[in-house]
Amino acid sequence: MIERVRLENFKAFRYLDLPLAPLTLLTGVNAAGKSTTMQALALLRQSYDAGALDDEGGLLLNGDLVEFGIGRDVLHENYSDGSGGRSVHIAVGLQINGRYIAWRAEYQTTRDREADLLRCTRDIFSIENVSELARSGLFGVGFQYLRADRIVPAVHYPKSYEKAVRKGFLGVRGEHTVNFLRARQDEPVPDILRHPDAKSSGLLDQTEAWLQEICPGVNLAVEDLRGTDLVRLSYGFGGTAGIKSSNIRYRPTNVGFGLTYALPIIVACLSSGSDKLVMLENPEAHLHPYGQTLTARLASLAVSAGAQVIIESHSDHVLNGVRLTVKDGVLTPDKVALHYFDRNDDGEIEVVSPEIGPDGMLSQWPRGFFDEWDRALDRLLD
Repeated sequence: MIERVRLENFKAFRYLDLPLAPLTLLTGVNAAGKSTTMQALALLRQSYDAGALDDEGGLLLNGDLVEFGIGRDVLHENYSDGSGGRSVHIAVGLQINGRYIAWRAEYQTTRDREADLLRCTRDIFSIENVSELARSGLFGVGFQYLRADRIVPAVHYPKSYEKAVRKGFLGVRGEHTVNFLRARQDEPVPDILRHPDAKSSGLLDQTEAWLQEICPGVNLAVEDLRGTDLVRLSYGFGGTAGIKSSNIRYRPTNVGFGLTYALPIIVACLSSGSDKLVMLENPEAHLHPYGQTLTARLASLAVSAGAQVIIESHSDHVLNGVRLTVKDGVLTPDKVALHYFDRNDDGEIEVVSPEIGPDGMLSQWPRGFFDEWDRALDRLLD
């Protein structure tokens, strides 16, 4: 498990030292570094997949997970350095299972203006073989990172054996979710994640049952379009799930955004398990309040199944969903970390971390921490 993230001269942060828990919720004002924290982890995974995290490699800024541009695009605007501005160190560090590892890349302001591979100058913790990192959720099989700009309803979706089947990756936009479901529909979901009303423990039936919490009566069908590199998703209402169905089927384009937008979130949680890392941006998007609360509960159950989940959210319903899982005993308070990102009057980022109690109550409620409802109500009653 990743226990801590440290960033130096990286995008929004001159320096950040952030503790993580099995379930970490990042929230706060816009443009305050929440996405940057998750993107830093995605950058390491991207660099690892490309074989760049070794003595001769570095941080690969552009790839399948993140596209930062060039070195100056990730350099903090008020960076600190010790060489009169000629050379700056950009560091991304992790504490994994008690061992601290940091990749410190040197950015030469005169040499690296157009570089998108920042060479690492040293590794604070010496690793004989970088492959041992695969034992962590960030670098292992089953890693999922779903960005806010997820797939939209479409007539068909890509069919990639490499991504969906061999690597088990849903794609940063969830674009491989349908093919993942098609290929792994019968794989059993961990006991604690199983919905009691599902017809079986298989992934497709379980996905359908959880999706019915958002839209009662909905069912799913996934189909291989033979002779093409495409798969098709369709929805029905009031029938049963499966590859074939006699019910009237509806294209995602005729159903709306909510179901398709939530589908990768549900599948990511249901397919998680021990030592896997799931990162979710804005799981509440296009969902009604109960659906938003439901995503928090599902993420909490994934943590109970052994996964580590990091969520970025602007939803008070997601926050309350996490609080309820603690009160209900799904998670103990020590399994949850809450971080609120804000900017002070000088424009510097500050992080406040309320603690959660066994009753789901918080130790403090910082200004701007989901208090807009109260402020609006005060004005209405004034």
